[in-house]
Amino acid sequence: MEAIQTVEQFNEVIQSDKPVIIKFYADWCPDCKRMDMFIGDIMEQYNQYDWYQVNSDEVEGLAQKYEVMGIPSLLIFENGEKTAHRHSAYTKTPDDVIDFLQQELD
Repeated sequence: MEAIQTVEQFNEVIQSDKPVIIKFYADWCPDCKRMDMFIGDIMEQYNQYDWYQVNSDEVEGLAQKYEVMGIPSLLIFENGEKTAHRHSAYTKTPDDVIDFLQQELD
């Protein structure tokens, strides 16, 4: 999963004409570490999409702009628009994440 380091890079990534999946996380977040344990398998299953991650503590302003109230959160963007958002409470298990991706992408 490629890390997004700046707001400019983020804005460039979300302009894609195909869906991109972006994980918002923070280093101190235990649920983020739990997600890291299973997200690799899901990324392989959905490898036709580009995956990125944003550390909400390091790239300021994005979490607020896109209403990321809890982490980890998964957001899907296409053509510069947020098309889907799965909040932290619903990203705790692989099934939660797969259900979200199936609803939004398949």
